[in-house]
Amino acid sequence: MVPFQTVERRGFKAMIRAIVPRYEVPSRKYFTETEMPKLYAELRENVEKELCDLKYFATTTDLWSSRTMEPFLSLTIHYITDDWNLGSRCLQTSYFPAEHTAEEIAQGLKEALESWGFKEESQVCITTDNGTNVVKAASLNDWTRLQCFGHRLHLAIEKSMKDPRTDRAVGVCKEIVSAFSYSWKRRKELKKAQAEHHLPFHRLITETPTRWGSRQMMIQRVLEQEKALSQVLKADKKTKHLVPTWQDTDVLESISRTLGPLLEFTDALCGEDYVSVSYVKPVLHLFNNTVLAAADDDTELTKDMKRVILEYLNEKYSDPKTVDLLDMASLVDPRFKDAYIADDRQELIKTRAVAEILSLLEVQAAMVREPLPHTSTEAAADGAEAAEVAVESQSKKVKRSLGSFFKKASSDGTAALADREAIEVELRSYLQTMQVDGETDPLDWWRLYQANFPRVARLAQKYLCIPATSAPSERAFSFGGNIVTCHRSLLKPETVDKLVFLANNL
Repeated sequence: MVPFQTVERRGFKAMIRAIVPRYEVPSRKYFTETEMPKLYAELRENVEKELCDLKYFATTTDLWSSRTMEPFLSLTIHYITDDWNLGSRCLQTSYFPAEHTAEEIAQGLKEALESWGFKEESQVCITTDNGTNVVKAASLNDWTRLQCFGHRLHLAIEKSMKDPRTDRAVGVCKEIVSAFSYSWKRRKELKKAQAEHHLPFHRLITETPTRWGSRQMMIQRVLEQEKALSQVLKADKKTKHLVPTWQDTDVLESISRTLGPLLEFTDALCGEDYVSVSYVKPVLHLFNNTVLAAADDDTELTKDMKRVILEYLNEKYSDPKTVDLLDMASLVDPRFKDAYIADDRQELIKTRAVAEILSLLEVQAAMVREPLPHTSTEAAADGAEAAEVAVESQSKKVKRSLGSFFKKASSDGTAALADREAIEVELRSYLQTMQVDGETDPLDWWRLYQANFPRVARLAQKYLCIPATSAPSERAFSFGGNIVTCHRSLLKPETVDKLVFLANNL
């Protein structure tokens, strides 16, 4: 989004006059005080209509400080529609001036859901980073929480890099990038060297501590351009000491070999346009058995880094509640089903799935039976009518037989048993269906086979909407960072919230 003052700039006005000479461009005040609030109100109304009938949803949240150091709290919602489309909306990026304690955050999140008319019971899960205050806030609200896979993997990688053997090589890597970042002459010489060695004309990448995988990308780029970099650095006495030694190269290659494959998994799990939560258990299995498994030709450094990453991830994803959530998510994904559920937990998860489906059906039946509200006139008429019926029934009271006392209890028990058996049969049939290709979209599959497995489909609609990472909230802040620039640092917090809402949802 460009600033509203653009409409008052000379170049913009000249362009409009050239395109439509008779059109008079409205003032900045018109857009800020009339058009933008109107567009926000209309879009919010449309989003509320779209989300009003959601049965289940998941959320993500995070805290962010703008360029002017004003604190904001984001909330995004994720859901699956009745026609099996995955939807996501940024609900708010609201000003949060209160202390960032767990209690304040918990209250802020509750109020955010209430302002949109959502019930906490319909929220399946909230995905957050590992901030202590946010974790405790979810606990205080008694909300099911999923730890962001991206943050966990990033922390695991950072922990594996805390090895004295990597310090010098990574330090040299950073100095090389810095030497070329601040010298146009070296960049010019680098292009010539790239052409001589037939290397791609790629720029060096700077590590950003808050960006997942940026260190790995920096190391990969330095290794790719090693010959050209060495040629340029050797030619200058001031940078000759930065030429990587063979030991530095070996260390960087060991790091790259360990971290290279992980970068793709991080990017894949950060998407919000496709199902991601059911991937977590299969990805962890893949890490343990293939990607991070020790190989015969691994160096000692590579083996140690792999071991540290696996130990950290396995420890953090061994929490019983997290394991239950991820097992249920992979169970209702037709690509995985029970393939990645531990053998000693399969019956437990299936039993839990049956119980949860039964509970969902009971809730739906109760909603169907719930009477519609009456007006006062209707209520009075109904009361009078009920009184007359009661008098007539008393006069025509008939003695009950002894068998009638057992009839209802027997029929209710039989119905409940029949429902449970039907669910168990349906779940078994679903698990015995043909193997689905790993590239298949599970939502497309459920759209086709929902009629065959209607009860299990309810469970799939509930769990597959959960995002595996808190990246949607991070993206909301990226929009915020593009809006609150150094030239627009005086924007009011409520204006920032509206602009971020429009940028995310239009």
